[in-house]
Amino acid sequence: MTHEVFNQVPPLAGHDVSAEAVLLDGLEREGAGWAAAEVRELGRLAGTERAQEWGRLANEHPPVLRTHDRYGRRIDEVEFHPAWHELMDVAVTHGLHGSAWADERPGAHVARAAKFYVWRVDAGHGCPISMTYASVPALRAAPELAAEYEPLLAAREYDFGLRAPTAKRGLLAGMSMTEKQGGSDVRANTTRAEPSPDGTYRLVGHKWFTSAPMCDVFLTLAQAPGGLTCFLVPRVLPDGSLNPLRLMRLKDKLGNRSNASAEVEYEDAVAWRVGDEGRGVRTIIEMVNMTRLDCVIGAASGMRLGVTTAVHHATHRSAFGRPLVEQPLMRNVLADLAVESEAATITMLRLAGATDRSVRGDEAEGAFKRLALAAGKYWICKRWPAHAAEALECLGGNGYVEESGMPRLFRESPLNSIWEGSGNVAALDLLRAMLREPQAVDAFFDEVGRAGGADARLDAAVKEAKDDLADPAAIEYRARRVAERLALVLQGSLLVRHGHPAVADAFCASRLGRDSGAAFGTLPDGLDVGAIIDRAAPEEA
Repeated sequence: MTHEVFNQVPPLAGHDVSAEAVLLDGLEREGAGWAAAEVRELGRLAGTERAQEWGRLANEHPPVLRTHDRYGRRIDEVEFHPAWHELMDVAVTHGLHGSAWADERPGAHVARAAKFYVWRVDAGHGCPISMTYASVPALRAAPELAAEYEPLLAAREYDFGLRAPTAKRGLLAGMSMTEKQGGSDVRANTTRAEPSPDGTYRLVGHKWFTSAPMCDVFLTLAQAPGGLTCFLVPRVLPDGSLNPLRLMRLKDKLGNRSNASAEVEYEDAVAWRVGDEGRGVRTIIEMVNMTRLDCVIGAASGMRLGVTTAVHHATHRSAFGRPLVEQPLMRNVLADLAVESEAATITMLRLAGATDRSVRGDEAEGAFKRLALAAGKYWICKRWPAHAAEALECLGGNGYVEESGMPRLFRESPLNSIWEGSGNVAALDLLRAMLREPQAVDAFFDEVGRAGGADARLDAAVKEAKDDLADPAAIEYRARRVAERLALVLQGSLLVRHGHPAVADAFCASRLGRDSGAAFGTLPDGLDVGAIIDRAAPEEA
């Protein structure tokens, strides 16, 4: 026995992940207060050691591709660790996938967003969950298919395995657009779709990146005689035979390792058309936009996990004679991380509220969402990697070790900015929304203007943003700057109107008043950092 172990931080387990004022207040404000008990239940489960262990095991034992069975028959199946199925079962039974579409209560999509946010024990399984949620509005372009499949996509039954879709108790949906020669330029896709006499199509081509290839059905793009078209492709055909979707290999990814992503070849795969020929992008963009909302939710959730872990560590670890959380410079860092996290969360909830109301026919909310979602997706997802790196650094060398969970969080952080439109794509989509729908700009500034006069720094930033938009010169070159400014004034407006005064003050001083440095931990003097840090501390379940 050479030493006694002391000054080590206890595990962050047994806490209520949902015990977060900005989340619960926003849930009520955006019309989903009725779901608070469900969110709290899931939050308590997410904070347990058991759930965290599922996340660890699912990542340490990644999926394995089985192209053939023992007899040499092609099966194209993906094998997962049991922990993956535990994660998926919780997500599906709590309605994180397509269930919101079957819930007529106002706020159903906000409730679903809040649950997606608190169930943060593993990011990888969120991919098929998110795509299933996002598939429903796109599938509605084919009413007969929607009538058959939508109830199964909304069913709270996780039914894994290769069987005909209509023979299962519940379905998961994926999306397959990317091809090696095109990437984000989906119009460069070369997969061919030939019509058959029975009304189906036969697809031939290669998809470079199909996330969650173990899903039951996929929305995909292919070149039909009338142009690029959206199709529904099941893995198993109605007669029980395998559709020839050949899984060529699984990608070896930086993060998101619990989830499988594959290269897929269609060898005369049977497909059903969704929407008109030649309108594939317009059809599938409904799915893309919904997954972009989940990118924002996931990034906000990751930031909250990062700052909560950092505050927990600093509370329980001492250096130079006192706890880290009492040391001024560490308090600056922690408060800055907490401000970023709250700004992301309050924006995520506003976007979820706009989604819910626009789905129910609110045209003004739909116009606001078209601009705000692109700006929010760009900025919040861009901020997460820097946030994750700083949160990791708060743990010092311990944070660099896999057992801390911080390296996994860091590896996940770049994905949401890449997924469903990289930073450039999101910023350019924002410009397109402005040009095509000027009412979206009006709706955005109507929202931001509700905080007018409450903070001079916010008012000045809003004026700068408007001046930026009024200058069309080289605006495509400046698209990222435009997106950033719009995201910041939206966050500032929401915090000033609905956030904690200390958080709003710190945000406006550092992000809008520019009284800070480029790195986290450079907040100005005179802020109530104690109140900000206390809001980020984990609460026992």
